[in-house]
Amino acid sequence: MPFVFLKDRSLLSVGGADVQSFLQNLITTDITSLAPDEARPGALLTPQGKILFDFMIWQDGDGYTIETDADQRDGLMKRLTMYRLRAAVTLAPIAEEGISVCWGEDADGSGDAEGVRDSRDVRDSRSVRDSRFAKAGITLTRRPGRHGDGAEALYDALRIAHGIAISGSDFALQDAFPHDVLMDLNGGLSFKKGCYVGQEVVSRMQHRGTARRRVVTLSAATALPDTGTAITAAGKPVGTLGSVEGGSGLAIVRIDRAGAAMAEGTPLLAGETPVSLALPPWSGLVFPTSADEASA
Repeated sequence: MPFVFLKDRSLLSVGGADVQSFLQNLITTDITSLAPDEARPGALLTPQGKILFDFMIWQDGDGYTIETDADQRDGLMKRLTMYRLRAAVTLAPIAEEGISVCWGEDADGSGDAEGVRDSRDVRDSRSVRDSRFAKAGITLTRRPGRHGDGAEALYDALRIAHGIAISGSDFALQDAFPHDVLMDLNGGLSFKKGCYVGQEVVSRMQHRGTARRRVVTLSAATALPDTGTAITAAGKPVGTLGSVEGGSGLAIVRIDRAGAAMAEGTPLLAGETPVSLALPPWSGLVFPTSADEASA
């Protein structure tokens, strides 16, 4: 599989003597359990528990590298600086822009991946495995910089097929809870490490089982309409269409409403296009089909 370069990703270095406690008490990810070659999703939340910034994070020597959307990096660094106070923590943008991803038989760096400039790229020690795809049984590595020219649509298609949502395309920042985008299931949200910003709200959602908005995959016999199109059942809103590649897409929907519609045989529509919905198999989630299930 060729490397795919994601040009709109940027990197931030976080280090210093207090870096682990600083991040552990601030973001959703349990960084103390990160494997040396593992990248996990994470978020910095609002006090109300909604996603303010989303990112991937991995170990980098004695510190950490955070990968986020290029439009988010400066804002994230500013917000982390605000929380730093007197902690011995350093924050700096990494000049190298973009991230290359590879999956399949060449993802571990052992093969001759098409599009790699030379063998040094394959052995790049900064290569990390994306835990979100690992949950779906896919070995996908991420490494800083440009290492190939595979079409970005290939990555988007893989992401859509396995229910992996990203901000901007699938949800708006400050509008989604971590549960909405499956962070409670993909390693991006800890319920054991103690307090962090927004922790009380997401813990209450977890223990009460009140998460009803979830990422689903969509399929249609024809091309799906644009991102942002409403998904409805009998004229009532169920959710909103996110990433789209041809007749496949992602959406965040109310799974109780979608489940009831499917149980009753009510067609689900994205705009005027009939669609089928499925929860990502790796999530272990199922659609509630009755009021009792929805409140269980």
